[in-house]
Amino acid sequence: MEEDNNSNPIDPKTGFNSISKTFHSLRPPLNLPPPYASISAATYILSLRHKSPSSDSLTFLIDSTTSHQISHSIFIQRSQTLATNLTTLHGLTKNHTALVLSPNIIQVPILYFALLSIGVVLSPVNPASSPSEISHLISLSKPIIAFTTSFLFHKLPKLSLGTILIDSPEFDALTTEDNSSPVSVSIPIPPVVNQSDVAAILYSSGTTGKSKGVMLTHRNIMASVASYNAVRIPTESPAVCLAVVPYFHVYGFTYLFKSVAMMETLVVMERFGLEKMLGAFQRFRVTNLAAAPPVVVAMNKERATEGYDLSSLKWLACGGAPLGKDNLDAFKAKFPQVSILQGYGLTESTAGVIRIVGSDEARRAGTTGRLGSGMEAKIVNPNTGESMSPGEEGELWVRGPQIMKGYVDDPVATAVTFVDGWLRTGDICYFDNEGFVYVVDRLKELIKYKGYQIP
Repeated sequence: MEEDNNSNPIDPKTGFNSISKTFHSLRPPLNLPPPYASISAATYILSLRHKSPSSDSLTFLIDSTTSHQISHSIFIQRSQTLATNLTTLHGLTKNHTALVLSPNIIQVPILYFALLSIGVVLSPVNPASSPSEISHLISLSKPIIAFTTSFLFHKLPKLSLGTILIDSPEFDALTTEDNSSPVSVSIPIPPVVNQSDVAAILYSSGTTGKSKGVMLTHRNIMASVASYNAVRIPTESPAVCLAVVPYFHVYGFTYLFKSVAMMETLVVMERFGLEKMLGAFQRFRVTNLAAAPPVVVAMNKERATEGYDLSSLKWLACGGAPLGKDNLDAFKAKFPQVSILQGYGLTESTAGVIRIVGSDEARRAGTTGRLGSGMEAKIVNPNTGESMSPGEEGELWVRGPQIMKGYVDDPVATAVTFVDGWLRTGDICYFDNEGFVYVVDRLKELIKYKGYQIP
């Protein structure tokens, strides 16, 4: 039951608690299980799907190059088969770590779900990394196995690290053939996965440029997907999404999981090319694009999109860096039917914790949106430590179920980043009188703006 306005210190327009000086989310609440319940992120994500008699036959993955398609039901079957085979044939189990070095190919979502379901920690790495950089990341995450492609295998250091090529017939067999042991042989019991268990180690440069391993738990990933689900907008037909953001990065990583929960169709593009992307729009009738500002800039160029039918495109989720007003206005003028949804987040916050939702909010200039479901924020004066009110600028601090567990084997960096449970973002922001957030400056040398480091 809601309290009356006289006794409730939280302003319903801004979400600001005048007593604690804390901003609360104005979004619908998260639908999460109790924190103590044993459930993996993979199981939870599948539980969010709105099923119908024909839903399992819906296409989930499309290879943009070959047009090969995998339905939602086949995706689940292959993930489950792979999970079984990785457990029985390769001995993978809870708390093992698996390095994933791959571009965006359709095998990656299957692999991610299989590993999450058996409690194996995912450690996806940028395929553009040098062998020495990869060696450093291996020293952080300490994987016992690597999944890569035949084109990237040479980048792995010569270590006693088991390797599986995910673009090989052998991997395909692991996803399609049940090679588990005969009944007479003892089959390992699937491990119990807790929400507090580490699900993934992603990499962040923080303030120094030195890579740190960000530990994201199963509950962190669940909360990220649940925040999308809380503001789900019903549609007549499933969205067709093209994410030209990498799955090794927190933006693409969480977008992938969101697409499973929403039962969307995900067009997978291994390498970005403007003409390839525009051709995919036309062939697959893409409705949703997830991209970084350089893609918007490229699409804005005169005659860049001539000859392509982009009438199906309705939504553009733009992250990776702030999208300048000039580019925003130019895109809106060229594609008036498309709503641009900007957002703000960090690897440490499991991607977006502030987000624009819907076409009405997309019309607001300059804002990155409202605080996501289940999140709290403070605006702190970096000089005095005082918590600020709506309209006043300061460093953004956030807390909630999406905030990381900490940095791998780096208690000093973890302690510096957290203050009494609040994650310091290093960005100067303010809330307006309707709860919308504006990023105005940077406090530290490098920030994560729902994407790469920005100097």
